[in-house]
Amino acid sequence: MTTTDFDAAAAARDAADPLHGYRDLFVGADSDLVYFDGNSLGRPPRASVERLATFATESWGGRLIRGWDESWMQMPFDVGDLIGRTAIGAAAGQTVVGDSTTVLLYKLIRAAFDAQQATDPARVEIVVDDDNFPTDRYMVEGIARERGGRVRWVEVDRASGVDASALSAAVGPETAVVVLSHVAYRSGYLADAAELTRIAHDAGALILWDLCHSAGSVPVAADAWGFDLAVGCTYKYLNGGPGSPAFAYVAARHHNTLTQPIQGWMGNTDVFAMGPEYRPAEGMRRFLSGTPPITAMLAMQDTLAMIDEVGIEAVRAKSVALTEFAIEIVDDLLAPSGVTIASPRDAAFRGGHVTLSHPSMRAVTARLWEQDVIPDYRDPHGLRIGLSPLSTSFGETLRGVRAVAEALRAL
Repeated sequence: MTTTDFDAAAAARDAADPLHGYRDLFVGADSDLVYFDGNSLGRPPRASVERLATFATESWGGRLIRGWDESWMQMPFDVGDLIGRTAIGAAAGQTVVGDSTTVLLYKLIRAAFDAQQATDPARVEIVVDDDNFPTDRYMVEGIARERGGRVRWVEVDRASGVDASALSAAVGPETAVVVLSHVAYRSGYLADAAELTRIAHDAGALILWDLCHSAGSVPVAADAWGFDLAVGCTYKYLNGGPGSPAFAYVAARHHNTLTQPIQGWMGNTDVFAMGPEYRPAEGMRRFLSGTPPITAMLAMQDTLAMIDEVGIEAVRAKSVALTEFAIEIVDDLLAPSGVTIASPRDAAFRGGHVTLSHPSMRAVTARLWEQDVIPDYRDPHGLRIGLSPLSTSFGETLRGVRAVAEALRAL
C-alpha cells in the first residue's frame, strides 16, 4: 500500500469500529503518545480517577473501619465473580481477587501437587514449557524442589507455544500438575486450552492456566473447557493499575480437596474468631491469606464494566482486527528492512499482541520511548506491539508501526 492507502484504511476502520468511542474513556488516549504496551500495563479509565478519589474521601475517609463490615470484606469475591462472568467464563463462587500473580501461582500449584501426591504418590512431575513466563517456570522449579518432585520440560518454538502433540508426549502416569499459559508472553501464541485441558485430564493430571495475557483480551471459558485452576493478573487488559492484585480461579469440584499452603487469618472458617487453630473456610475464602488489597481492587471495576457492556467477543473481534492491521503494515513497511513476525500469523492462534523480530530491536525500543512511542522489548530481538482493544485505535497502530520503521532507518 501507499502512505495514502494506509491512512485511508486506518481512518475507515476507525470510523467503522463499534468500540471506537470507548477509547475516549481512557486517560491519555487523546494525546499524541502511541501506546503499544497495554499487554503489560493498561491505560487507566477516566472513571477510575473519580472512583479512587471518591473512595479516599468518602469510603475510606468517611466510613473508616466501618467499611470492612459494609462492603470491603466481600469485595474480593464480588470483583472475583465479575471477572469470572465478564472475562474468564466462570460461574459465581469460583474466582477471588487476592495476592500477586506469583503468590497465587504458588498457592494453587502447591495445593494441586499436594492433593495429587496424597492420592497417588507416583505423581511427582510438574509439566511446564521452557518458554513460559519466568515466574511460572521459577515457581514450578521451586515447588518441585520443596516437595520432592521434579519438572518435566516441554520444549517449544519461541515463535509459537505448546500444542496437543507436545503436551501429549510430556504427560503420563507420573504427571501431577500441568502449568501452561493461555497466551504466550513472548510470541502471543494462543493455546487450544480446551484440548490441552482434555489431554492433561486424560493423563490423570490437574492443570493450571496462566491467564495473564488473555483475561480481558480473548474469550476464556474456564467452566466449559474444564479448567481445574487458573491465575491471572489485572493490570494488563483489565486496567487495574500498577501492581494491582491477581485473581485465582478454582473449579468448585476442588474446593473441599485442595489445601492452600499460606494459612492466614482471612482464609479461616471464622475470620474474627481469632481461635487457637487454623481451619480452612468453605469455598473460595480458603484460598485467601491476608487482608485483601481493597484500594488496589477499585480501578479494574471500570474496565470490567466496559467488557460486561460490550461483551468479550466484541473485544476479541477488535483485537484480531488490530493485530491483522499491524501485521499488514509490518509486511509492507518493515519486512524490507529484515523485520520478521515472531508471532502466529493465523489469528486463531494469536492473542492480543504481535512480536517483531530484528537484531536492532533493543536499540529501536529505546529510541521509540524517547519519542513517546511505547512498545516493549523481549529477548531475543523482540519488539512487542500490545494492542489493547478498548483503548487503541487503528490510527494509533499505524502511527506506531511507522515510527518503528523510521527508528530502524535512523540506526
